Amino acid sequence: MKVLIADKLSASAVDALVNLGCSVTVEAELTADTLPQRIDDFDVLVVRSTRVTAATIDAAASLSLIIRAGAGVNTIDLEAASHRGIYVANCPGENTRAVAELVIGLMIAADRRIVDAAKELRAGVWNKKEYSKARGLAGRTLGIIGLGSIGSAVALAACGLKMNVIAWSRRLTPEMARDLDIGFCASPLEVAEKADVLSVHLAAAPETKRMCDVEFFAHMKEGALFINTSRGDIVDTAALKQAMQEKKLRVALDVYENEPGSGTADFADIELAGKITGTPHIGASTEQASEAIAAAVVRIVEHYMHTGKPTNVVNIRQESYACSTLEVTHYNKVGVLAAVLHEIRSAGINVEEMDNTIFTNGAAAGATIKIDEKPSPAVVDKIRQLEHVIRVALK
Repeated sequence: MKVLIADKLSASAVDALVNLGCSVTVEAELTADTLPQRIDDFDVLVVRSTRVTAATIDAAASLSLIIRAGAGVNTIDLEAASHRGIYVANCPGENTRAVAELVIGLMIAADRRIVDAAKELRAGVWNKKEYSKARGLAGRTLGIIGLGSIGSAVALAACGLKMNVIAWSRRLTPEMARDLDIGFCASPLEVAEKADVLSVHLAAAPETKRMCDVEFFAHMKEGALFINTSRGDIVDTAALKQAMQEKKLRVALDVYENEPGSGTADFADIELAGKITGTPHIGASTEQASEAIAAAVVRIVEHYMHTGKPTNVVNIRQESYACSTLEVTHYNKVGVLAAVLHEIRSAGINVEEMDNTIFTNGAAAGATIKIDEKPSPAVVDKIRQLEHVIRVALK
């Protein structure tokens, strides 16, 4: 199996993949524009920040698996990958602690204006008078939007800082919030209204795109602190800039709309960068997180090699279109399933899912075939009369 790693990945992952028998090529400087020229005959592609466009997928003659060495997959054209039957897998949960640590760091840095103070000090300016005006975090209200693994880790750390935590999440109920000892909010706007500090932890999706818009920021308190370490597309940047000016919002960002798709590049929005506490999408970038993600990548590849099905796949249809199931018990002989599938195809019926289980002595097997249309009794009878078929049940 040929693996192309198009981003920086721990050397331990490379060694482990080689030990699995993979042929591994590392080209960490590839970009969205140059990747299509290099993908040619690789079976597996591993990326972190490098964008995987439709052009790359169209150019990939052998590609069957794309692994995002991280959680979010918004940098990968999922529609194009699904159209070509290419699995897309990710490594969720491996960077939880790293991102949560950065959120707390950004929160403290923005409150204490550490970046500005350090910049002046490096320029030889001692301005204790100006930078002694921090508000402090203890007793203030942290609002969290999205209480998944990262949001929950941030909530736990904030409680250690003696902050009051409130949250909204799609699955959060008042009872769950009470068990977690945090305040429940019925909507993101309610979080915005009550929070002194607001941290966003949502996945990129059509329903979350620019969710933090003019109306959202209008609900925030004057002078509140807004933090986003999830995905840049969740925030309407123009609305954020307006709120920074009109409501004196303080802002800390690790992600941005239309951010560069490679590790080193020019950053266009210098005006925004000059007014915020900002980092260049490094939330998951600690040595601990990198090693955990590298190990997860290896596990995905190993499972794929052994079973033909990778773990953590994100582009598999969750709702089956099957309306009937054929259970065909048969002798484990060459061509039996081919004959069964021929009868199904001849009836104009499509197979949605299929599994074939071999019994212990290897003599017999059981096939479960989910189909999109109920076959007629005549079709079922034809399958029942095929050579080496033991029994057939239609459900």
